[in-house]
Amino acid sequence: MVEVEVARLGLDASQQAYVVVLQEKGGERQLPIWIGRPEAEAIAAHLNGIVRERPMTHDLLASVVGGLGGLLRRVCVTRVHEGTFHAELHCTKAGASVMVDARPSDAIALALRLDAPILVAEALLAEDADEVDGRGERPPAGGDADPLSADELQRHLAQLRPEDFGRFSL
Repeated sequence: MVEVEVARLGLDASQQAYVVVLQEKGGERQLPIWIGRPEAEAIAAHLNGIVRERPMTHDLLASVVGGLGGLLRRVCVTRVHEGTFHAELHCTKAGASVMVDARPSDAIALALRLDAPILVAEALLAEDADEVDGRGERPPAGGDADPLSADELQRHLAQLRPEDFGRFSL
């Protein structure tokens, strides 16, 4: 496992999706992971020091972990299976270890809030890994994520309308 940090969060305009880019600490290798809007908002809010009046989901989970006497030791992005990244939360409580399956985006948002290290499997940082998106596909040419500042991201999110996400029925 290799320790990484959030290098940037941006919008992949070619896919109209958000991407968080993890970069090897003290190195140059990167791993882009395409994520959903709520997770992008959660990561961006924390990175930019935005404190909301009421807790958001990841804030709530961080409070639950601490309130129950647990400690988040690390999060690990472990593999890609059938085009989906997998992650694990490694927690301890009273000397007992617990591993919880998680989506990388949620694990990253929680790690940032609890100041836990983020680790990535060496194989995911291999030479070609930066060319594979969260669906196991190569992004289209010119599909690199354009980094957004906090203000740009907030402006973009504020301009989104429900119809931008298509129609869904239950």
